[in-house]
Amino acid sequence: MILKLEQEGKNPTGEQKMMIPIRCMSCGKPVAQLWESFCKRVEDGEDRKKVMDDLGLERYCCRALFLAHVDLIDTVSKFKKF
Repeated sequence: MILKLEQEGKNPTGEQKMMIPIRCMSCGKPVAQLWESFCKRVEDGEDRKKVMDDLGLERYCCRALFLAHVDLIDTVSKFKKF
């Protein structure tokens, strides 16, 4: 059931979160699985450069994707039809 809710874009805990693209748009490297750990470590106070180095994000395009991503789920959810 939880997997089905996540596939439909609904979080079973009720918390809304925005997804980062699954792959880097320039080089095609899979990056989505790294997003949550990146966010958590940055919130804990680690340096973004060190976190990206530890996660294996070496290319400029992948780094730019992580640094430029903005969670807009609150703004987008205002316009959702129920």
